[in-house]
Amino acid sequence: MKAALRVGLVQVGWSGSTRSMQDQYRIWIAEAARSGAALVCLPEFSLIPYFPGIRRHPDGFKWAESLPGGVSERFFSEMAQTHQITLVGSLFERAVDGTYYDTATIHSPDGRLLGYTRKIHIPSGDGYHETDYFVGDSEYPVFNIGALNLATPTCYDQWFPELARIYSLNGAEFIFYPTAIGEEPNDRTMDSSEAWQTVMRGHAIANGIFVGAANRIGRENGIGFYGSSFICDPSGKVLAQAGRDTTEVILADLEPGTLDHWRDHFPLLHQRRPSTYQDILRRFEPEVRPGWLEDRMVQG
Repeated sequence: MKAALRVGLVQVGWSGSTRSMQDQYRIWIAEAARSGAALVCLPEFSLIPYFPGIRRHPDGFKWAESLPGGVSERFFSEMAQTHQITLVGSLFERAVDGTYYDTATIHSPDGRLLGYTRKIHIPSGDGYHETDYFVGDSEYPVFNIGALNLATPTCYDQWFPELARIYSLNGAEFIFYPTAIGEEPNDRTMDSSEAWQTVMRGHAIANGIFVGAANRIGRENGIGFYGSSFICDPSGKVLAQAGRDTTEVILADLEPGTLDHWRDHFPLLHQRRPSTYQDILRRFEPEVRPGWLEDRMVQG
């Protein structure tokens, strides 16, 4: 039987510079590694501010990096090799063809870039103007990291059950989402943190997988990020949970037997009836409301 995989999620906030962000991560990645984590995962845009909170941010595209070889990728490689861990990070990618993406990276314990995943669903609305800066991809890669098969979609992808199902059908056993989510600027009374966690726990249950998300904390561009990073098992049980405003690392052991036990009792992936699912491809035309589907203006 495979041994359990100890996972560490790091929860931090923007500290004002990429250098100070690296200083923070050096502390918390080392703490996770000392605590036995073999896989360490960081929030969305790990070393940079959440610039899409502002439309036409004057410095937005200055945060874009090449992959490989950018500041973030080199730092992730260094940390993975220094601590002999698998490391998931996140960066703003400028591809060789000039296209911009929100990209999660995976580095192996020898510092090698094992692979990357580009965000698929891109939000557009007050406080989260991501379509101004990058586009969505259409690939669903799954990476074997020895202990299990890992998928690394990003943030807004969390809300779409189709995405979690596809990753699971592609062999994912743990879906980790680098995340930057918080308040709704047009309704300060709305707190989506419970719904946010619930929908991901539902993905875990429906697909028989482990799920985790590492969120930001602090305030940027008038938005308060609500932290609450967590890891759950295939039954939806929360194994570890961070606070709403604390800088910390949370740890959980992913037991392969837990996954097998759940799937033995709830073989949902095997009892699907895809031949009856044609309607899922039907185009849905909702009433377009103000603030939805803003014009894309991705340009460097």
